[in-house]
Amino acid sequence: MRKKVDERIRTLIENGVKARHRSMFVIIGDKSRDQIVNLHYMLSKSVVKSRPNVLWCYKDKLELSSHKKKRAKQVKKLMQRGLLDPEKVDPFSLFVETAGITYCLYRDSERILGNTFGMCILQDFEALTPNLLARTIETVEGGGLIVLLLRSLSSLTSLCTMVMDVHERYRTESHSQATARFNERFLLSLASCKSCIVMDDELNILPISSHMKSISSFPVREVSSVEIFQVLNAHFMVVGILLSEQPVDSEGISEAERELKDLKEQLNDDFPVGPLISKCCTMDQGKAVVTFLDAILDKNLRSTVALLAARGRGKSAALGLAVAGAVAAGYSNIFVTAPSPENLKTLFEFICKGFNMLDYKEHIDYEVVKSTNPDFKKATVRIDINKHHRQTIRYIQPHEKPLQVELLVVDEAAAIPLPVVKSLLGPYLVFLSSTVNGYEGTGRSLSLKLLQQLEEQHQVSSRSTEAAVSGRLFKKIDLSESIRYASGDPMESWLNALLCLDVTNTIPSISRLPLPSECDLYYVNRDTLFSYHDDSELFLQRMMALYVASHYKNSPNDLQLMADAPAHHLFVLLGPVDESQNHLPDILCVIQICFEGQISRTSAIKSLGEGHQPHGDQIPWKFCEQFRDTVFPTLSGARIVRIATHPSAMRLGYGSAAVELLSRYFEGQLTPISELDIEEQPEDSQSRIVEAAEKASLLQENIKARTNLPPLLVPLRERRPEKLHYLGVSFGLILDLFRFWRKHNFVPFFICPVAVKIVTIVNNVTGEHTCMVLKRLNNDDIETSGSDQLGFLNHFYQVFRQKFTGQLLGAFREMEYKLAMRHDLYLCPCTCCSILDPKINFSEVDPTSSSSTESLKSISEALASYAMMYLEAYANNRLDHGQTDDFNHEVARSFFWEKIPVTLSYAQASVLLCKALQKKKLERIEEEMKLERQQILSLYLKVMKKFYKYLSGLKSKENRPTASHLNDIAMEPHPIPLEEELNNAAKQVKDDMKSKVDGMLNPDLLQHYAIRDKEADFENALQNASGKVVPGSVVSVKSDRKKIEKKGKEIEDQKREKRNKHDHSSKSNKKRKS
Repeated sequence: MRKKVDERIRTLIENGVKARHRSMFVIIGDKSRDQIVNLHYMLSKSVVKSRPNVLWCYKDKLELSSHKKKRAKQVKKLMQRGLLDPEKVDPFSLFVETAGITYCLYRDSERILGNTFGMCILQDFEALTPNLLARTIETVEGGGLIVLLLRSLSSLTSLCTMVMDVHERYRTESHSQATARFNERFLLSLASCKSCIVMDDELNILPISSHMKSISSFPVREVSSVEIFQVLNAHFMVVGILLSEQPVDSEGISEAERELKDLKEQLNDDFPVGPLISKCCTMDQGKAVVTFLDAILDKNLRSTVALLAARGRGKSAALGLAVAGAVAAGYSNIFVTAPSPENLKTLFEFICKGFNMLDYKEHIDYEVVKSTNPDFKKATVRIDINKHHRQTIRYIQPHEKPLQVELLVVDEAAAIPLPVVKSLLGPYLVFLSSTVNGYEGTGRSLSLKLLQQLEEQHQVSSRSTEAAVSGRLFKKIDLSESIRYASGDPMESWLNALLCLDVTNTIPSISRLPLPSECDLYYVNRDTLFSYHDDSELFLQRMMALYVASHYKNSPNDLQLMADAPAHHLFVLLGPVDESQNHLPDILCVIQICFEGQISRTSAIKSLGEGHQPHGDQIPWKFCEQFRDTVFPTLSGARIVRIATHPSAMRLGYGSAAVELLSRYFEGQLTPISELDIEEQPEDSQSRIVEAAEKASLLQENIKARTNLPPLLVPLRERRPEKLHYLGVSFGLILDLFRFWRKHNFVPFFICPVAVKIVTIVNNVTGEHTCMVLKRLNNDDIETSGSDQLGFLNHFYQVFRQKFTGQLLGAFREMEYKLAMRHDLYLCPCTCCSILDPKINFSEVDPTSSSSTESLKSISEALASYAMMYLEAYANNRLDHGQTDDFNHEVARSFFWEKIPVTLSYAQASVLLCKALQKKKLERIEEEMKLERQQILSLYLKVMKKFYKYLSGLKSKENRPTASHLNDIAMEPHPIPLEEELNNAAKQVKDDMKSKVDGMLNPDLLQHYAIRDKEADFENALQNASGKVVPGSVVSVKSDRKKIEKKGKEIEDQKREKRNKHDHSSKSNKKRKS
């Protein structure tokens, strides 16, 4: 049955096309997809150019049945043969086949960045997140449609109780009930969006869109043929605004258009600037292209130009025109990179448009090469140019290292991890393009960290002549005028307000900065904060402004986490509040915490056995994994997720005051004892919403913000604290942050040992090591000694220190030494502001204590046998420092484990850590410590001399005989004088030698060699040989050798007896004399 479409729907679409503003339709019902065909048809009739292309995003299933897919193939064949009768074809099937739909899974939505569509369809509302909402909506051009499909609902209020897919990640074992506060705020915001209509699947407009009752068509002014040509030529970029609110001159041109026209005429004769700037659509974009071309023609290969803007400002188009100019300027090797080559569709499109303006002909002067990788979906990956000489523009993945590059272009830089972007910088020209509103979640890291560092380097190089040679030049360009859609787009305003995207420009100034001691911490009620009341919205925008200004990692998803996660809570630090004044107080500091712990031991043991960690409870699971401890997860604690201070109040003590008040609050020091026993009334907001949803009807429901809400801010003295055992923090390890948390008695128990990679627990946004610290809270459940500040954490901290010391040679080799070392007390008054917190002053320790022997034993086991010999040689300047590298690591580790109680200065201990524990090269140590090479070696030599003196002292002490051994020996004089004993010994030696010689010359002993009756024996021997003796032969003669030997032995025995008698007589004579 045919039904007339409400004129307000057609009017909204036509007004959007005329004003180049986007429109949004929320369709509720199981047959909502059938109305997409009608909306697309009305849009196609309203636009000037060809039919708009469509982006269809979904969770995992399109729910298109198999027979419809077969029918689509048949329709395609009939269309190719010209035999198609549109009246007999299912309209939706025809739409699917002919609309040029790009399908995209929500998890793959990053690949659509940089693309533009005329219509965006979002289904599976439960899978939507704020990030996805912003990322997909911002791909729609001016005049396009955003269509949000919802299943059948009994009432719109039931959206406030819908379970979203992301809630699964928010639930933990002790906090399992998520509340859809973000959905409630989203629903209320639809009623205030001027270009949004909520309707059912029969195109009946619902009461929530009552603001559309008075909608009327915009007047149409005549469009010149020149403007029409520019619209068709730029495809989706229109020069000027068709319905301009700016004042126009007699020619019908606004002031901004006049400035752009004058710039084009001024540069018309300059090559290649003139032809390229003619493609620019706004004055901002024209200035950006001129800046890029100036850097290209300057040919300074150590320059960086950064282009920052919100979505739809023409960043990729400006980069594409600049790259075309670089080819015309003679650059041969140009590399472009982005998270995916599909993000570079607009960039390559405008490179080709730039070539056309420079009279380059495709297939003659250049060739466009498409990817054969199925994951890239035939995206352009290379352009080969051969007009004057061989030139190439090639896509590389972000983790690839470019070789022989002259120009590197990084598009969508905010979607690439910061360490990867840093590694891409080199001795060549670099162009960066990024969105800073944080759709990708890392935009602020680029602006707060990398660009700030480049700006500082540029300022240093501009002041110093030497630094100007080696430093990088830096320029930053901002684009404010939108191109993808006209300025004043209601959808942009609605999205910015809903997701707090543009809050950095609205950070309120503080009228008065009170003393930190005068400030109080307040609990923020999230039901009231996300109720969409005017005051609540203003307070929320101010809180998010502090987050975005203070943190590098911000994304719209953080807003949903704050609203819906059951374990998350918010606190704000405010100055003295004057209740008589009717305005919101200034926010000095914001703290977001997450309750963790209270995990059963059964779950902890199961997690250890299976080797995986469930979602949430980040600190308990990591602690359990590191120390194999199943008791700690059962304790209750809170992790400080974020702490943000107002930019005008940084480093004034407000953050410290907030942390101190939070600790005291959870220890029960702020709440009076009489109030601790009062049970709080459970919140019944969810039950009230469910009741309202059951009573309402979809076509009669009137959506309004709730009125019966609790106060937004609750003083901590009026709220009962949760019972906690500890506070924890997880953050990117940098010196200032670690100093801050260490100052408040937080001790580290885990630092991610993996070097900077994209897929690790390392902070993949900044490349910093993830550090987790803990602070014990005073609690009656755990008994601790009053003198020990760390309490039950002390044992685990000592274990961590030993593990960390061993890892300094590996994963933490490049870590800054100041993080590991205790700081000089003259520079840093904090007594413990380092990871190791080593003891370097042992002046009060007795080196002769009983523990010295045990220390020497453990050190001897660790050292090689030759180490002491080498250490002695180096201490006496007989050896080069490089030959101590074989054993200095063990010696240094023993010192930092307090086994060698030798007092060192801060500089000496720092050199020892860098040279021995981290094995850094001397050049690197010079750079870090700002010392000369000879100073470093001198400090190292002094350290080794002290070690040798101590170890050699222990060694000599061990080898020296003790007094008890000496007392056991009887000290009596020897009975024989020394001279007489020497004479007797000499006489005995002489007698022995004489008797030996006499025995050798005794004829009796030689008789056994004699041959008896030699003539007769020889005669007999010769006769036996037949009288012939051959020269060299042997003649044998028998002898009586055994008898002679026996006789010789008898003679020797007689002489031995005579000697023994002589010795006995001489000993008796000596006794008589004594």
